[in-house]
Amino acid sequence: MRTEQLAAGERPQAETAHRPKIGERELIWMMALLMACNAFGIDAILPALNAVATDLGATGNSRQFVVGAYLLAAGFGTLVPGAFADRYGRRPVLFTALFCYIAFSIACALATSFDALVILRAAQGFFAAGIIALPPAIIRDRVGGDKMARMMSLIFVIFLLVPAIAPSIGQGVLQIMGDWRWIFGAMAVLGSVMTLWVYTRLPETLHEDDRQDIHVPTILRNMTSAVTLRETIGYTLGSALVFGGLFGFINSSQQLIGEAFGAGEDFPLIFAICAGCMAIANWSNSRIVERHGARRVSHVALFAFVAVAGAQLYFANQPDETLWTFVPLMAANMSLLGFIGANFGSIALQPFRHIAGAASSAQGFLRLTSGAALGAFIGHSYDGTARPLALALLATALLSLAFVMFSEKGELFGGPIPEDD
Repeated sequence: MRTEQLAAGERPQAETAHRPKIGERELIWMMALLMACNAFGIDAILPALNAVATDLGATGNSRQFVVGAYLLAAGFGTLVPGAFADRYGRRPVLFTALFCYIAFSIACALATSFDALVILRAAQGFFAAGIIALPPAIIRDRVGGDKMARMMSLIFVIFLLVPAIAPSIGQGVLQIMGDWRWIFGAMAVLGSVMTLWVYTRLPETLHEDDRQDIHVPTILRNMTSAVTLRETIGYTLGSALVFGGLFGFINSSQQLIGEAFGAGEDFPLIFAICAGCMAIANWSNSRIVERHGARRVSHVALFAFVAVAGAQLYFANQPDETLWTFVPLMAANMSLLGFIGANFGSIALQPFRHIAGAASSAQGFLRLTSGAALGAFIGHSYDGTARPLALALLATALLSLAFVMFSEKGELFGGPIPEDD
């Protein structure tokens, strides 16, 4: 396993002679902000959903389709880039995804109807899915085991700062520019900055001896193995379920916090607090995961998630639930996701070092499509209270626990995973 600074020594010298090596710290920041382009694409528009609905004539919960269409299409889109990245390398596929992210951001800013906006958002999510699927594969090119879980946790710390501040940025753009369309302009600017950074600093990370042919039966076999292996499938489905609950919160958060609980203009701050709790939890996970192991840490967090979700359901069924009971419990569950997400993902990708691109795509597809569809269902079930969300969080956590127990054959709290396991 290669743990030195990422260099492209296996690429033709002419291609990489002027491209500096990239260290671990810069790599973590770069991968985090690439994934954050996706988070920014989801969360920056949240404070403007009312304005979008008013401007383009959307009614009721249909405004959520601006978010849900992107999420669901991104899930399907993750099936595509992995196989090409395993053949042609990470860089060209990543550039294609970034170009699509920029182009469709501009197109969304120019949309003249709500239906057109939803279609363009779906296209943006689908064609830009490489910014979601490839960062884990790039990290897996370099490290594995609990060390990968540590690096992914650090990536999530930075990555989660974006959804923490994205609604505030979106609201700021809306107030300053007076038009929600400029929020999509901000997405295009972010994508352009990331394209320049990747072009100048990221070497090719795919090892020459790991290149795969574009052979449909081989690709299907690789992807199938990535989502059917018993020791990992429970973690892929488990993370899809718990993050489906999170997506349900994101879809309905503006209506729930801003309208049902009357927080109004404080919505971006409250959303930032919840997302910030996830970031702090991921930082904490990065400090302990190599010592205690990704399995042990995530299993404890999942049991705690079940308990907190149960408390959320209890308070949601009280006639006088307030923001002061909802937000601390939601923040607690989002914190616990910080000990679940990176660890589940690292465990699921661990056996697939030689087909990391295809495996990341297949697992990302299953995780995102299931999670997005579930999140859309939860969001659309919004009835003016926190009950549908609380019930969904508890149900998804219990199902996730069942899937993990299936993968682990009933034996939970396993020890650390060696890097070359």
